[in-house]
Amino acid sequence: MTDELSPQPPETPEGDEQPIKQRKNGLYPGVSDELAENMKSGWADTELRDLKPIEQAANAAERRAALSRRFPGERLVIPAGNLKTRSNDTEYSFRAATEYVYLTGDQTDDSVLVLEPRTDGADGHDATLYRLPRSNRENGEFWLNGMGELWVGRRHSLTEAELLYGMPCKDVRELADALREATGPVRVVRGHDAGIEAALTDKVTAERDEELRVYLSEARVIKDDFEIGELQKAVDSTVRGFEDVVKVLDKAEATSERYIEGTFFLRARVEGNDVGYGSICAAGPHATTLHWVRNNGEVRSGDLLLLDAGVETNSLYTADVTRTLPINGRYTDLQRKIYDAVYAAQEAGIAAVKPGAGFRDFHDAAQRVLTEHLVEWGLVEGPVERVLELGLQRRWTLHGTGHMLGLDVHDCAAARTEAYVNGTLEPGMVLTVEPGLYFQADDLTVPEEYRGIGVRIEDDILVTEDGNRNLSAALPRRSDEVEAWMARVKG
Repeated sequence: MTDELSPQPPETPEGDEQPIKQRKNGLYPGVSDELAENMKSGWADTELRDLKPIEQAANAAERRAALSRRFPGERLVIPAGNLKTRSNDTEYSFRAATEYVYLTGDQTDDSVLVLEPRTDGADGHDATLYRLPRSNRENGEFWLNGMGELWVGRRHSLTEAELLYGMPCKDVRELADALREATGPVRVVRGHDAGIEAALTDKVTAERDEELRVYLSEARVIKDDFEIGELQKAVDSTVRGFEDVVKVLDKAEATSERYIEGTFFLRARVEGNDVGYGSICAAGPHATTLHWVRNNGEVRSGDLLLLDAGVETNSLYTADVTRTLPINGRYTDLQRKIYDAVYAAQEAGIAAVKPGAGFRDFHDAAQRVLTEHLVEWGLVEGPVERVLELGLQRRWTLHGTGHMLGLDVHDCAAARTEAYVNGTLEPGMVLTVEPGLYFQADDLTVPEEYRGIGVRIEDDILVTEDGNRNLSAALPRRSDEVEAWMARVKG
């Protein structure tokens, strides 16, 4: 990787007593006037004039219209966010803010969507997308600035962006001053762009801004057809990623969990944008750590691999799927007993996903089945109702049985309790059902042979008009089907 953001002055030619005289360009010391002038011209016209709107442009427009109706007469500011420093002069890969992507379909850093109340007396808002324009070649920005296009790649012109996203586009560098001078009520989605927030310091309140964030979270609870299609695409790629992992388990045994992580990541980058979250590639006792993302442990024949991973599509919708696989292709009797209990709990949970059911119903159904098995095995004293009332099963079940899924792996997280966990399931919701049992390696309350075994099974479920559809049904779940599938994939 190059480590200088400006050209170096020429070296003194061998044999010359004096260095070449450098006439300094006023803006960029070390650049001669001749070179600066040379770099201004001789470039082809690369404007793209036949662009079509992005696939979700119409969906995004409908979402903006709904947002406009919810906050009439108020200026609404939704930033995409800025690059974040990883170390020194390197940045993390940019991932645009979910609210911004939901309302625009765009993923460009430093951009901002602004909805301005109409001034012609009509109801509603005029939407404007503020973005960086093409790099300026006259002042050398495109090749001397570290964020110029020569360094980081071409970006769309404002005219091109208007064609893609279906709304007027302006230079984002003018926005902060415009917002400082703006009058009337304003709301901003916080936490993504400190410069924009600073420009609005005396115009916004935390309470009003939180209302905007909550609305945008709850608006995503029901997925439209485009979103459902993208989630299915994410799941389909994820299934192929799981197959990739099964094919290389022998290589993972020779190395570590990192081989599994890297194998799945390859599928995510080839077929999508990235992984939707840090992959959990937990072999052996690491499976009992809910968010094991270090992925640096041993992979041993005879142990289980808990793989919790999801591909994120290029439109940023993510899958979230978990399977617990026997590394050598066959469950031991005890592993199968625990796995089958989790499978039965998941079956009960999925059956409870239907229109009109409470969001908590599938969790309660799965917890009851897990508790019945824990009592039957003598790990906790019954009756089952007593255990559930006291929550004693949670020592081994640990977590909730599912969550909403979409642009975020834990989607709609800012929604009000009454609209989410205490709400009612409706067609178009997409959620995970993921019960698990986890027996920690140091848990002296269970027989020694249980210790270090963790099992979770997770699928992505769409609520339909007459029940549900398992988007990840192509990936086997039943223990005997998992074994047969692994044998077939390994060849």
